[in-house]
Amino acid sequence: MNLKDIHSVYFIGIGGIGMSALARYFNFIGKEVAGYDKTPTPITEGLEEIGIAVHFEDNVDLISETFKHLQTLVVYTPAVPAYHTELNFYKNNGFQIKKRSEVLGIITKDSFCLAVAGTHGKTTTSAILAHLLKECGLPFTAFLGGVSEDFNSNFVLDGTEYSVVEADEFDRSFLRLSPTVACITSMDADHLDIYGTKEELHHSFREFAGKIKPGGKLFVRKGLLMEGITFGIEDGSDFCIENIDIEHGTYIFDLVTPSEVIKNVKFNKPGRHNLLNGLAAFGMAVQTGCPPHRLAEALASFKGVQRRFSYQIKEKGFVFIDDYAHHPAEIDAVYQAIREMHPGQKITVIFQPHLFSRTKDFADEFATSLSRFDEIMLMEIYPAREEPMEGVTSSWLLDKIENPNKKLVDKSALLNEIKNCKTGVLVTLGAGDIGMEVPKIKKELAYAG
Repeated sequence: MNLKDIHSVYFIGIGGIGMSALARYFNFIGKEVAGYDKTPTPITEGLEEIGIAVHFEDNVDLISETFKHLQTLVVYTPAVPAYHTELNFYKNNGFQIKKRSEVLGIITKDSFCLAVAGTHGKTTTSAILAHLLKECGLPFTAFLGGVSEDFNSNFVLDGTEYSVVEADEFDRSFLRLSPTVACITSMDADHLDIYGTKEELHHSFREFAGKIKPGGKLFVRKGLLMEGITFGIEDGSDFCIENIDIEHGTYIFDLVTPSEVIKNVKFNKPGRHNLLNGLAAFGMAVQTGCPPHRLAEALASFKGVQRRFSYQIKEKGFVFIDDYAHHPAEIDAVYQAIREMHPGQKITVIFQPHLFSRTKDFADEFATSLSRFDEIMLMEIYPAREEPMEGVTSSWLLDKIENPNKKLVDKSALLNEIKNCKTGVLVTLGAGDIGMEVPKIKKELAYAG
């Protein structure tokens, strides 16, 4: 694919976080860009604000003539069903059609590519990495899986010499990349609807490691049983965090590298998982030649990523936190962070399960993770790309939770439930449309207060 020969780019599933970053990229370099998605969201509204046309009905007649000539590249996401009318129109008429991951691989293959893989932590780690490169003044492009609060975007274009990408294991997308420096943050079982077994998932991660360019580097969380530069907390890793203190919600620690110890490093995102994300990003950024002390200093100014342990309300005696956690390991990480930063407070969780298959595969683990909270409100399963599975319901999951302070809550009744809830910490969790409810919850709580 030669980008110079492409005049226009049409996205099927343009509202996805990864797809929208690519749409912004092509719009930025002067291509005509438009697309389809199922429903309007803040992401699609943001695309429309920069002149990208988006429609929400699967109808070929709604596609502008600009995108019906053969110099149009069609980009789609694996979440689009095979029967999609627009996708089949393009397939049946000889258009160049590529998955998002293929296009991302083509765009970044000639750059110094820093790719972050792992079942958890990709978005935050890559956002921290982009922030560090920015603070070091490097020319880079970043395609992020969430909206960085430092850039107020999921896309950054400050140059093309370096690139920062999330290496997504879903649908084996990360095997399209050619990283110079790669990282694997975690390999917990997930996406078993794609892989079938944990062993097959691990095999794909090893394949990804094999995609690193000659002379490149692989960073791995210590204990993942893969060869590479290790990172960890107080475990003797090559890059290691030691002597952790907490002052006013900020971590202060020593950062041990293979060549030196940098003392009194500060980092403001709660949770040991976020400390690991920051450490991984730091180690990767060191490989670009940026001075380690400058990078360590820049860690302190990282603001965060929307829906990643995002404080919506933070007052004495009450906080409201929103997080994208949708896997038991991620829920455990959020719980640990809350307990560490807000000891002794009652914690109420509102959780929206994401995908019937994931709920089925990890029902017992979800139940164990959720049982740790003081009070649990469970919403209906968000189906995303899936059809319902017989017997797999939120009521079934609720029965497995061994905590009497639990209830099913319909989305329509959510605000009323919250209004009557007495708690010290309220946390919303999930990767579905629960994020759309957060502004309403925040407004209700502010009004009630």
